[in-house]
Amino acid sequence: MKKFVIDKKSIVFYLISIIGILVVDQLTKVIVEASMQLASSHTIIDKFFYFTYAQNKGAAWSMLEGHVSLFILIGFVAGIGMIFYFLKTKENEILTRFGLVLAFAGMIGNVIDRVRLGYVVDFIDFIILGYDFPIFNVADMALVIGLGLVILEVLLEGRNNG
Repeated sequence: MKKFVIDKKSIVFYLISIIGILVVDQLTKVIVEASMQLASSHTIIDKFFYFTYAQNKGAAWSMLEGHVSLFILIGFVAGIGMIFYFLKTKENEILTRFGLVLAFAGMIGNVIDRVRLGYVVDFIDFIILGYDFPIFNVADMALVIGLGLVILEVLLEGRNNG
């Protein structure tokens, strides 16, 4: 079995990334809560991009609303899974490692909201080609981009091995 290898420079980079995402995520949410009324919206780019204050009391798209304890537990289990998967990565799996760091930071950001408030603060609102996407936040972006990087590396690795 190959030993997990990571240099100190990478550890520092990953920790700074996690802390940076958490700070930006929590700071933007505090600013939104302090400066906007629930359900109010500010136009950034008309008919395309808005800041709309929403409280998500469920999972994605408010599914399973009202089960805060379940989402905190799922976050805890997912966090352990991400750490375990990270420790199983190879040194050259850079996209997977950074993807897991992003996803972990995003998950922590939303768990902090659930523990602190009982809901997740969302505010980034896009309408693209007439479709009003679900409102999201910085933590959600980190989570989605992170998982996208993991999937991308898996696909690239499969392509290179196939």
